[in-house]
Amino acid sequence: MQTFLSGLLRWSTVANTIDILVVWFLAYRLIMLVRGTKAVQLFKGVFVVAAIKIVSWYLQLRTLGWITDLIITWSVPVLVIIFQPEIRRGLEHLGRGSIMPWNKPNEHEIEVRLVKELDKAIQYMSRRRIGALITIQQKTGLEDYIETGIPIDADVSGELLINIFIPNTPLHDGAVIIRDNRIAVAAAYLPLSESNLIPKELGTRHRAAVGISEVTDALTIVISEETGGVTITTNNNLIRDLTREDYLKLLTAQLVPADEAKQSRFAEFFAGLTHKGGSK
Repeated sequence: MQTFLSGLLRWSTVANTIDILVVWFLAYRLIMLVRGTKAVQLFKGVFVVAAIKIVSWYLQLRTLGWITDLIITWSVPVLVIIFQPEIRRGLEHLGRGSIMPWNKPNEHEIEVRLVKELDKAIQYMSRRRIGALITIQQKTGLEDYIETGIPIDADVSGELLINIFIPNTPLHDGAVIIRDNRIAVAAAYLPLSESNLIPKELGTRHRAAVGISEVTDALTIVISEETGGVTITTNNNLIRDLTREDYLKLLTAQLVPADEAKQSRFAEFFAGLTHKGGSK
C-alpha cells in the first residue's frame, strides 16, 4: 500500500508539472499569435477590468463591483466577436499544424527564398525605373498600416511584386507590406516623415519609408522611378543608391540570420556603408 501511494504521489507530481507546462505553452503561443495586433490593446483592457473588480471587492464598493460583474458576464460573447479574426487565424494555424514548433517549415530556407524573390523584383524594376515601396515587418506589428491596404495574402514572388508596381495599375500606388514571409497587402498607406534631414530631391515614397522606420523596426525598400536607385530604410536609417551586392548583403543580414545576430550584423554592415549613402 505504501509503495502504491508513493507511486501515485510521484505520478500526481509529474501530471501537475505537465499540466502547468502545457498551459504555459498555450499561453505563450496565444501571446505570439496576437502580438502586433489590436488584440493586445483589448487584452490590456481585460486586465484593467479585472484589476477594478479586485479593488472593488477589497474596498467593498458594491455598485462598482456589480458593474464589473455585468461587464465580465457579457465579456465572453463580446470578446469572441471582437477577436474573431485572431480566433480564425489561430484555428487555421492549428489546422495546418503550424502552431507546433516541430511542424514549422524550415524558416531559413523561407527567408533565403524571400531575399531571392526580392532581388528578382528589385533588379527588374530598377533597370526599368519602376517606382516601388516594399515594407517588411520585423518585430513590431504593422496591423494599423496593413488595414489601410488591399488584402493579397500571397507567397512572395518577384513576378507578383513586379506586376503590383507596374505603372497605372490599381495597386501600384502605395506600399506592399510583407508579414510572416507573405505579401499581406498592397496599396497600403505609410506615415510620411516630417524630418528636415531628408534630401529635397527625394519624393513621397522615400518620406514614407523614413516615416515607417521612425515608428517601427520595419525594413523598407524603395526604388526610385526617376533614377532607378535602390534605397533601404530601417531603424531610422536611410541608405541610398545601393548596388546589388550592397542591398543583398543588407537584406541577408536583416532577414536571414537568427534574431540575436541581426542587429549586430546590420550595425557592422551599416558602418561600412556610411561613406556611400546618407543616414539620419
